[in-house]
Amino acid sequence: MTILAAGGTALDVVQVGQGRDLVLFHSLLTDRTVFDPVVQRLAANRRLTLVNLPGFGASAPAGPAIEDYADRVALLFPALGLSATTTDLVAMSFGGFVGIALAARHGRLFDRLVLVDTAAAFPEPAKAPLRAMAARVLRDGMGAVVDTALRRMFTERFIAAHPDIVAARSETLLRARPEHFATACRALADLDLRPALGRIGNPTLVVVGALDVTTPPALAREVATGIPGARIVEIPECAHCPPIEQPEEFARVVGAFLAEARP
Repeated sequence: MTILAAGGTALDVVQVGQGRDLVLFHSLLTDRTVFDPVVQRLAANRRLTLVNLPGFGASAPAGPAIEDYADRVALLFPALGLSATTTDLVAMSFGGFVGIALAARHGRLFDRLVLVDTAAAFPEPAKAPLRAMAARVLRDGMGAVVDTALRRMFTERFIAAHPDIVAARSETLLRARPEHFATACRALADLDLRPALGRIGNPTLVVVGALDVTTPPALAREVATGIPGARIVEIPECAHCPPIEQPEEFARVVGAFLAEARP
């Protein structure tokens, strides 16, 4: 772990591997360890920078809006000397929202973009549960949302078949700080990044679990349609967390896109 002082603030990162740079942003219900099942595959020919987003791990919190998170993580690229021509970004779920805002505001900092199980905006019925979850963790602690969160991350079949993995994910969620988790929930409820999609010039792949009920394929298709030239891939038999539920297929899909020759 490295605590990077970027722009006067702390960002908690880990780097592993050698080669072209790949930065990874995690989801709301996890931290950077969500990518552990695919690190070995992705790091075979790349240097990975796994980031704990603001307010997660030892990273200092950012402001209340997704754009604040994006502006904060933008500091990471020059601080680590990452070149725009040799750095790509994989951004999942909450990290994907941050990735959309980052690409729209600071897309010159990196080349290719992979957005995983994310959206540009939540429909109105999905916003109230996010605000309710924020209120609940502030009142009752992270344990109050663990069961609900796990069932939004994984299929019931996966939960039944892999109790050890589910238990580890529970422990990760319990370590989150309620005040920062609540800020992230409210940021998601308040955002609408649809107007920003057309400003993204990075070559983009959108990946979504076919069984995702948190950011379902319809929302992923909206993102892919809004970003010029973006493509979309659905991963079968997978919910909201492909790096854990379908690691081999996830690594294959992401690796194939990142290895494509530039037109």
